[in-house]
Amino acid sequence: MKDILDEIDRLRINRDWTEYELAKRSGLPQSTISGWYRNRQTPTIQSLEKICKGFGITLSQFLDEGDAPISLTAEQREMLDHWSALADEQKKVILELLKRMGKLPENWKSGTEPNPYPVIKNNG
Repeated sequence: MKDILDEIDRLRINRDWTEYELAKRSGLPQSTISGWYRNRQTPTIQSLEKICKGFGITLSQFLDEGDAPISLTAEQREMLDHWSALADEQKKVILELLKRMGKLPENWKSGTEPNPYPVIKNNG
């Protein structure tokens, strides 16, 4: 069985997120998240569901051991369909864009800050 905190760390680090960023995206207090690590406590199911929502994955995907088929949302399937049609160079560009978008300041996402990436439309 996976170590829950190690898996949260793996997903967070893969996205270049701090604990603060994870807290914002999941709606949990940062003190709660840091307390799990400080005390080596396992999050409750309710907290884990919020963490998964912040990561944009299902609880089932989070808990998956890798030997079972992965269940994807309709949105994830659509993205994979588009992804598979891209050339390798296009995939590199999109991957870099996604990494940068994950680091966009919250002010920009809400429309109160200038757009640092003109090719990305701001909903504000």
